[in-house]
Amino acid sequence: MYIETVPNRTSPPAVLLRESYRVGAKVMKRTLLNLSDWPPGLVDGLRVLLKGGVAVGSEGLAIHRSLPHGHVAAVLGVLREIGLDRLIGRPAMARLRDLVVALIVSRIIEPASKLATARDLDDATATSSLGQMLGLGSVAEAELYAALDWLGERQPAIEAALAKRHLQDGTLVLYDVSSSYLEGRCCELAQIGYSRDGKRGTLQIVYGLLCAADGCPVAIEVFDGNTGDPATLATQVTKLKERFGLSRVVLVGDRGMITSARIREDLQPNGLDWITSLRGPAIRELADGGALQLSLFDERDMAEISAPEYPGERLIVCRNPLLAAERARKRQDLLAATERDLVRLQTGFKRRRRPLGVAGIGLAVGAVIDKYKVAKHFQLDISPRGFTFRRDEAAIATEARLDGFYVIRTSVSAEQLDAPAAVRAYKSLAQVEHAFRSLKSVDLQIRPIHHWLGPRVRAHVFLCMLAYYVEWHMRARLKPILFDDTDRTTAEAARASIVAPIEPSPAAAAKRGRKRTQDGLPAHSFQSLLRDLATCTLNQATLAIGKDGAVALVARPTPVQARAFGLLGTNPNRTQ
Repeated sequence: MYIETVPNRTSPPAVLLRESYRVGAKVMKRTLLNLSDWPPGLVDGLRVLLKGGVAVGSEGLAIHRSLPHGHVAAVLGVLREIGLDRLIGRPAMARLRDLVVALIVSRIIEPASKLATARDLDDATATSSLGQMLGLGSVAEAELYAALDWLGERQPAIEAALAKRHLQDGTLVLYDVSSSYLEGRCCELAQIGYSRDGKRGTLQIVYGLLCAADGCPVAIEVFDGNTGDPATLATQVTKLKERFGLSRVVLVGDRGMITSARIREDLQPNGLDWITSLRGPAIRELADGGALQLSLFDERDMAEISAPEYPGERLIVCRNPLLAAERARKRQDLLAATERDLVRLQTGFKRRRRPLGVAGIGLAVGAVIDKYKVAKHFQLDISPRGFTFRRDEAAIATEARLDGFYVIRTSVSAEQLDAPAAVRAYKSLAQVEHAFRSLKSVDLQIRPIHHWLGPRVRAHVFLCMLAYYVEWHMRARLKPILFDDTDRTTAEAARASIVAPIEPSPAAAAKRGRKRTQDGLPAHSFQSLLRDLATCTLNQATLAIGKDGAVALVARPTPVQARAFGLLGTNPNRTQ
């Protein structure tokens, strides 16, 4: 017997209980009962019974535990699909490997300390299905530290495998440096240096990230916190040449990284090409020396020049009007803010009964004009009882004439890389900056760092890089339902020039305006999508009847969740 639904043209469909039988070689069927008036739930229960199942009411099913699951299935599924678990370790080291995998997934879905992560993974205190999917059972904090130390030992081998996947001779390699502060004063790597976190006087570490041309992270290295950006370059050259076995690549770095000294001492002797840019003083020297004719840019925004100071190199000069306007606006704001503080200081000196003297006034004024870094644009006259100031209009005009100009410096020939391609390659450093934003604050929260041992700090930073490696692959697949632009080709084609900023494609603009995808689903950020996926739960339930009452039930995905799982190629029903 079976239940069949027969459509009606103008009426609700007929629901019939039917039986099939044979007459000779012919299969026949007859209707036993019309179920059209039955409640849908009762019909579904009868259908289950006819198929050999057990129909259970709400009183026969007890849910003992419900764990957030969809975000775990998504992240872990992608990690396994891209083979990162196989790069981390062999099956012989299954426990350590699975703990490292758990640390990577946890860093994406819920960044926390190792103690909090141990509690999140342990069966007794789990806050997601991650520990169950990896079969971890009981998890202690000491185990996670041991796994982290083991990962640190494996870092050179893992990075070499990633480089083999994503880098090859002749390719572009993006490199940039950032820093993060540490808690405590015991780590040998922690030093006071230039803080990119805006925390002056705090101990920090510096780390340099190598990425492929598409922004995929390949390797990361930690340095002492007082290491200057150019001083990190030599180790990266050694890494590319010796550990990764690349004989010739094009290293792309910013102007504070690839300096003339580093080109002369590190890149040229090792046969590596480079793409970088010139600092402001070097651009002024080109303009003052006549190599850079500013009148060339009355009708164009890019021109290639040469200068005797840079033999064998190409200089690609760009002028961005929007950047020029922004720099002019910012300069005026800084000048106005400095003048406001100077006037306030003048008023205070006039009210004093006892003068500070020239030295005291000079110190006070110096602190004010150095606050906004525009001291060079003011002329001061200091006397024992006060001071006067005025703008140095000549100095301001000299600086303003180069607003919006930047100069790309490269050793790559025009046959290999034309001028627009060289500019595009330099602008691709924005992908490394995006990686740092994800690592430091938006997604993975590399800080605060509480580890005391140098090797453990290095392993923690490497763990965060591997988490970003998984996130990078996930973002690439999830673009259709994220706010990301899925039609960059159209956006590039609409761009007037490579110097001009790229605008969103019409599809991306529409998605951001409506907050919905092309198929009508709500658009997400990466983090909000993970929170959405987490509501697809894994439920531990017990049946009141049957041989084996314990069952694992995964909630039915919503349309958004189903779309995300489809894009990622993962199956939320896989619970191991």
